[in-house]
Amino acid sequence: MVAKSNGVKAKKHLGQHFLEDPTVAERIASAIQTIHAEACILEIGPGTGALTRPLIQRFGPQVLALDLDDESIRFLQQQDWVPAGSVQQGDFLRMSIADIAAGAPLVVAGNFPYNISSQILFKFLDWKERGVELVGMFQKEVAERVCAPHGSKTYGILSVLIQVYYEAEYLFTVPPHVFNPPPKVHSGVLRLSRRPAWPSDVAYADLKRLTKAAFNQRRKTLRNSLRSGGFSIDRIDEAILKLRPEQLSPNDFVELTRQIIRE
Repeated sequence: MVAKSNGVKAKKHLGQHFLEDPTVAERIASAIQTIHAEACILEIGPGTGALTRPLIQRFGPQVLALDLDDESIRFLQQQDWVPAGSVQQGDFLRMSIADIAAGAPLVVAGNFPYNISSQILFKFLDWKERGVELVGMFQKEVAERVCAPHGSKTYGILSVLIQVYYEAEYLFTVPPHVFNPPPKVHSGVLRLSRRPAWPSDVAYADLKRLTKAAFNQRRKTLRNSLRSGGFSIDRIDEAILKLRPEQLSPNDFVELTRQIIRE
């Protein structure tokens, strides 16, 4: 039997699990700290509007709800509490930052589909010059991985890249029964707040490439993983090369990128 919420079918291929608890939705909306009259509050995957409603109550016409599902879009456009133009059909992963309220600070919110949650985070990093905050719900293990400290088993590529540019906070856990259909795992709500300054002398593309190379062979030392990734390690201290990637902090990865990639 296909699960429905307010008459909208939950589509497995879109990873839809409709949030049905207004208290949880209000907690997520209230966790947004950015108060800027010109900010665009972009909600990804509004579904049947559980989170959209408190977002609109707080931010009004600043909210733009974006969904791939035309059935969800039609449902939301019929609701008298949704301002005209606040709902749009589209694929966040294929959009350009120029498509979203050109020049305005960007806050991303949502009950994110599990199957594209990591892609959403990488896309948000690509938009970091305007992306000032993200508050949203992920599979619990993904949210925990983003916030993981170096030295932990869950620390990885996303942990490093996000923590270089954002303060990452795990806010609270959400049980399966507040969704329709209920997922098989718990969810975690995460807040990313952009740091006031980051290492502008290190290109994000270089940092990302080096971090991926290091963690692609996370059981090996940096000597082996970086060499396999095509990096010259001649100038790197021997003590660093003997370490595994999870032993380096985000700032250590920034410094390592500085040392390896020089003009």
